[in-house]
Amino acid sequence: MKIIYWIATAVMCIVFLFSAYNYFFNYEAMASYFDFLNFPRWIVYPLATAKVLGVIAVLSRVSPFLKEWAYAGFFFDAALAFTAHQIAQDGGWMFSAIALVALIISRALEPKVFPAAT
Repeated sequence: MKIIYWIATAVMCIVFLFSAYNYFFNYEAMASYFDFLNFPRWIVYPLATAKVLGVIAVLSRVSPFLKEWAYAGFFFDAALAFTAHQIAQDGGWMFSAIALVALIISRALEPKVFPAAT
């Protein structure tokens, strides 16, 4: 269980950190992509910051409250990204699908791996 939890959590964190990296260091391309998907451009930097803080909250497990909000935010981000890519039919849905599956596995196994923390 621990191995599956850590693999799923690592995959989830890598996907979200990769997208945050692109948002920070490839802003123009990401902002134009957001325009293409009919999302506002101004959300790119706050979303990148939220993703980094969410990864910190999940991995540090200091605050169960923040960890739950991070999982919830990641779920909505990945679900909305998957939906937006499906509607746009641009073929960019794969990373959001991987993130969703990894997130669900990570969240489902977290109380089994760390029973005292929940």
